[in-house]
Amino acid sequence: MHAFDVLGDPVRRRILELLADGEQTSGSVTATVRAEFGISQPAVSQHLRVLRESGFATVRPEGTRRLYAVNPGALQELDAWLNRFRGMWDQRLDALATELARGKRERRIAQARASETGSAANTDREETDTP
Repeated sequence: MHAFDVLGDPVRRRILELLADGEQTSGSVTATVRAEFGISQPAVSQHLRVLRESGFATVRPEGTRRLYAVNPGALQELDAWLNRFRGMWDQRLDALATELARGKRERRIAQARASETGSAANTDREETDTP
């Protein structure tokens, strides 16, 4: 399964968020995910299995419990791939920020002109209203 297929599922993304805080027991992960998504325990187990088999999570037994953790290596590989595109997005986001700032400036100027025009109209009315 491709990394984006794995991470495209909101349940699996949430599980990784939980595991990012440190090792979690399968029971703890299951309880949280069941409460948030309303899915069955076997469905949560299936998501944990997909994360484990795709290399995004590791599991180790501790007595009768199974502790899951994020495998940083898989995320680093994904980050390296995404890094190829960051420069392109940085440039586009910078251009967007410039356009937004330009739009704000133009709105301020238009408001100032409207305010000046409104003040001048009020002054003209006051002068004509006075006997």
